[in-house]
This record gives sequence, structure tokens and C-alpha cells, in this order.
Amino acid sequence: MTQIALFNMRYGLLQDAKLPARAGQPPRPVPERVGEPSVFNHVVYIIKENRTYDQVLGDIPQGNGDASLCVFGENITPNQHKMVREFVLLDNTYCSGVLSADGHNWADSGIANEYLERSFAGFPRSYPSGAFENESDALAYSSAGFLWDNAIASGKSLRVYGEFAETKKSWADTNRKGEIAFQDHWKDFITGSAEVNVASVPTIDSLRPYLCTNTVGWDMDIPDVFRARQFIAELKEYEKTGTLPNLIIIGLPNDHTSGTKAGVPSPAAQVADNDLAFGQIVQAISQSSFWKDTCIFAIEDDPQAGWDHVSGFRTTAYVISPYTKRGEVISTQYNQTSLLRTMELMLGMPPMNQMDASATPISDCFNSKANYAHFASVPSNILLDELNPQPSVIADPLLRENALASARLPLEKIDQCSEDQLNRILWHAMKGSSAVYPLWAISDVDDDDDDDEDVNKND
Repeated sequence: MTQIALFNMRYGLLQDAKLPARAGQPPRPVPERVGEPSVFNHVVYIIKENRTYDQVLGDIPQGNGDASLCVFGENITPNQHKMVREFVLLDNTYCSGVLSADGHNWADSGIANEYLERSFAGFPRSYPSGAFENESDALAYSSAGFLWDNAIASGKSLRVYGEFAETKKSWADTNRKGEIAFQDHWKDFITGSAEVNVASVPTIDSLRPYLCTNTVGWDMDIPDVFRARQFIAELKEYEKTGTLPNLIIIGLPNDHTSGTKAGVPSPAAQVADNDLAFGQIVQAISQSSFWKDTCIFAIEDDPQAGWDHVSGFRTTAYVISPYTKRGEVISTQYNQTSLLRTMELMLGMPPMNQMDASATPISDCFNSKANYAHFASVPSNILLDELNPQPSVIADPLLRENALASARLPLEKIDQCSEDQLNRILWHAMKGSSAVYPLWAISDVDDDDDDDEDVNKND
């Protein structure tokens, strides 16, 4: 039984992770051992919010998707669809956590520690999502640190945009009163009127020297295209100096959406905003002088949106670089720790803990020869400032009730509203009130009992 246990915990990979670098190894996209050369000098890591695979890419026939569960398909996410067609489509990649409290720990640390797992009954100290300074709970974080701590300790240069950062904003006119809404941020973005001061502060102090403070983390009222613009502006400055940080981490959270609350962007608009911002970032990098030795990774922090015909943990993930295979479907099983392990190998950084040390690197996604063709982003098909209507003008009773419910939900805070309620609101917002909510795709089923599975699917 000892040997079975060691096999199940991937003990062999833990031992392999300790092997020293070998001399004379050729540069590879993913080195086999830490310290061996890579073709990449720069890694850009984009962390998004709360989508499953089927919700976004389920309409792509080449992958293992269920189009009936796809609510943010190609019309809403044309850039992400273009990315997976031009590079690789990963249809068997999973989040390791279930919501932002553990999701950002898995995405940034490769582990959710015992204290965090035991806190799921109610998070008695605070909700450690990383988005708010006063909710940063040191006990919830891995004692081995975060990916950025690994980079700092390994002597790598670093820049962070929005991840583990709290948004700070105020009226430029100090005499002006009232809440700052999406329309105010959108006006500033479009016209450059600068009526709102926007900044961020780190929620983890080790980030302080590396955080870009003129962009933001969590705030659904600030469009992701603003976040993309701030990054691209710095990218142009890096081009002037010829230096780009080895590790760049970018938070793009707006695919989380804000339900159907009146006066905020519709779910389609927020996901389209996220898609366009993502596409703009990839285009800017691919057209820069750093493209030749840069790899871009993206994944959701968690799959909290729930429904997927394979697993509620399955999510979208993206691997974009000159050495990424072109037009292939990669069905190797990966998760967030796989991305972390791959980034660490590329940058010559050791694993942080047993989870990333024993993870499968995503080597199947790469070729040995480069294809330097650029990625060109495409415009959104959805107006990014499309607002949810007032409940009084919504004729459909269910959609009107969902709009009223959205107004009561604390959507300005991360994960403070009912997951099931928000997911139902999003389903009917995109599919219509007559579409039957897919309980079969969000419920536990006994994989060994076909009869039970059929019953669930008919519910």
C-alpha cells in the first residue's frame, strides 16, 4: 500500500523536481529541469474570473464541448475563439479551487493551505480573496509564498498589474460628491476627461515595489480595456529601454460580470470587454520586440460559474507564444499547478511546494521551431457600454425578478452573493427565461450509475 500511496501522490515527480540542471542542454520551450535553458526570457500570466470551459468555448466543434451550455460563445468572445484556433485549444484543463478565496491561492501559490480549507464553513476572520487590503489574512496564504516571491528569490525581474491589489478611486474634483459609477469610468476612458482618480495598493506587502499603481484589481465598474491600456502603455515604455520584466502578472476580472443590476454593463458587455482587453494585450505583445522570447498564459482563478458537461472544475486556459503549436487541440489533463510548474521551468525557478513540484508541465503545447506570426485582435461585436435596463421596463417576469434580485446582491464584493442565484441569473440573461437551467451540468452524479446520471440530465 505504501507504493500505491507514493504513486498516487506522484512521488517520483517530487524526486525528479530535485534533480540538478545538466550542462550542455539545448534551449527548449519547457526545460526538463530547473536551471536548464529555455527559449523564453519573459512570461506573461493573465488571471481572469469565474468561467468554465463550456460557457465560453463549448461552441467549438473541434474540442470536447457542449454547445447547449455555451452562453458566452464566439459572438461575445471572438478574440478568445481566435486565439484557440490560431494557437492551441486546451479542452481538458481544470481549476484546482472552487471560488476566489482558494482560487487565487491556487493560481498564485499552487496550493490552498489547511487553514484556508478549514475556513470554508464561513471564513471567520475575513474572506482572503486578495482584492481588499483589510481582508488580507496572512494565515490563509502558503508559508512557501506566491509566484512573485519565487521570482524575487530567484533574482527575476517582476511587474504586477492588479493581482492582489485593492482599487482606490476618488473624484478629481474634491468638492464633487456621490458614488463613482461605471458611466463615469467609461467617460474617462473614452474622452480622457480624467474626472476620476484611479489607483491601487498592494494587499500583500511583498508586492509593493513591483505593483503598477495606476491600474486596478477588482472593480466591476472599471472596464478591462482600461486595464489593458495601462499595461500596453508600460509595454511601449519597456520597448524604448529594450528591457521587459521576466515575469508579468495581470488581473483581468470583468468576465465575472455584475449580474443584471440596472445601470451596470450587461453580462454580455462585461465578458466582451474582458475578451477585447485580453485580445489587445496579446496583440500588443505579439507585435512588440519581445515577442520572440515571450510566452503568454491565461486561466480563470476559479470555475465558480458552475456548469460544464465534463466537470464543474474544467475551465478555459490559453498558451500563446511563437513556439506554441498552431491550430491543435491539446487534451492532456492539466490544471493551475501545471501552468505554474511550466512558468517556473521556463524562468529557472524552483517549485514552491509539493503541488507544483509534482504537476505535469504543459510541454505538449509547444514546438521546437518558432512561428513569429503576430496575433491581430478583432473588435467586439457587443457594445461595451451596453447597460442593463431598469426592472420597470422589463416585460418578462423572470428577467424582471432577476434584475431586482441583482440590485440586492452585494456584487461589489467578491463571492458575497449566492453562487447558485447568480449563475441562474446569468443563464437566463443569456439564454432567455424559457431556457431550462441545466441542473444536470452542475449537480453531482455517480459516474458508475448510468441510470442516476440519466435521471439528473432529465431534471
